[in-house]
Amino acid sequence: MTAVAPARGLAGPPRRAALRMLAVMSADRLGMMTDAAARYGDASRLPVGHKSLYFFNHPRYVKHVLADNGANYRKGIGLVHARRALGDGLLTSEGELWHEQRKVIQPAFRARRVAEQAAGIAEEAERLVARLREAPAGQPVVMTDALTGLTLGVLGRALLNADLSRFPDLGDSFAAVQDQAMFELATLSAVPTWVPLPKQMRFRRARADLQAVVDRLVREHDSDDPENDVLSRLVASARRESDPRTGRIRIRDELVTLLLAGHETTASTLSWTLHLLDDHPEVWERVHDEAVRVLSGPGPVTADVLHGLRYTTMVVEEAMRLYPPVWLLPRAAIGPDVVGGHPVPAGADVLVCPYTMHRHPDFWERPERFDPERFAPERPHDRPRYAYIPFGAGQRFCVGNSLGMMEAVIVTAILARELRIRKVPGRPVVPEPMLSLRVRGGLVMTVHDARR
Repeated sequence: MTAVAPARGLAGPPRRAALRMLAVMSADRLGMMTDAAARYGDASRLPVGHKSLYFFNHPRYVKHVLADNGANYRKGIGLVHARRALGDGLLTSEGELWHEQRKVIQPAFRARRVAEQAAGIAEEAERLVARLREAPAGQPVVMTDALTGLTLGVLGRALLNADLSRFPDLGDSFAAVQDQAMFELATLSAVPTWVPLPKQMRFRRARADLQAVVDRLVREHDSDDPENDVLSRLVASARRESDPRTGRIRIRDELVTLLLAGHETTASTLSWTLHLLDDHPEVWERVHDEAVRVLSGPGPVTADVLHGLRYTTMVVEEAMRLYPPVWLLPRAAIGPDVVGGHPVPAGADVLVCPYTMHRHPDFWERPERFDPERFAPERPHDRPRYAYIPFGAGQRFCVGNSLGMMEAVIVTAILARELRIRKVPGRPVVPEPMLSLRVRGGLVMTVHDARR
């Protein structure tokens, strides 16, 4: 890309590069954002197809867009197009509908209720350890699949009081929905959904399968926690709809969004954490020793163990810095704005990219280096608050951040206490920027006993 200075003072590729940039966005979204940050600095304008994307990569600008003037921005490119795949769940809805959905769901993520999930998370992690130990020694295991099963299990228990292992094809259905959402982004929703492409046919089957799963969960649901259980609250909210079909669709969209976003982001975080621990055996040793010390007592695991798993928490925080589960935060300006002195017209597509922000050399020393000590409580730093936003920011700050963080720390600790998990040589680990930042093709590893 060759830098030019458009009339509004924002550097970026020339307008004639728009079609090439559209192809780049489809093939290498992460590379496009990384290259733009390196070439054009903290504010740029990127022509992509018929659009101009305003990319801001400074904590002060991020704070303005996501928090200070967040009311002027709605969900933008990608998430708008993903609505055709995901429906109007919490991730894609806007305005009054979003506020109502947030009010319905928020109680399930109260601090007390999240803390109560620690024992269930530990049980799911212990079950995963048992399953992994059943694999023949040295046989490769697709850890991303195993971790997806774990995170779906946690969400089923935490949000629905349901056992989702009864639905073995659930992960494949979610993958088809996510693939369609990213296809909508890459094509800017230019391809009608009725076109019988293999991808779109898989998506339609997946949507039907997910609706059947949701209907079954609703029929079978018998919550003993009607005030806080998400499914109970969604069912009660749906009953207030004048049209029963609308209520049924609302439940489906919300559950699909919660389960997809919730399990995918945490599974991605755990995958990248295992990848980094294998690359840094000295860090694994410290995590293993801490887990043996903290998790050796009798009785169920409680949320209090997080106080003792401080180094493990730092490792997870650093993994989310290098590989933030939500790698891009797209917004669209409702009215005109000025961001860092740069005019942004009404209707403009605005991008905030945690992946590039977390590697900004002005705020992170040796930003490409894996260094959990960056997050040591006693280590002084003067980086701005918005230099690190793995769960987003502003009013759309991730509703499940506390549950996801606790899950990632406890699962990492239990896996490191029991197992030494190593990558298979010759299989490169490459980021794939989908709705979350996952490992392309899956993370393939071998499992060994940590005590040997």
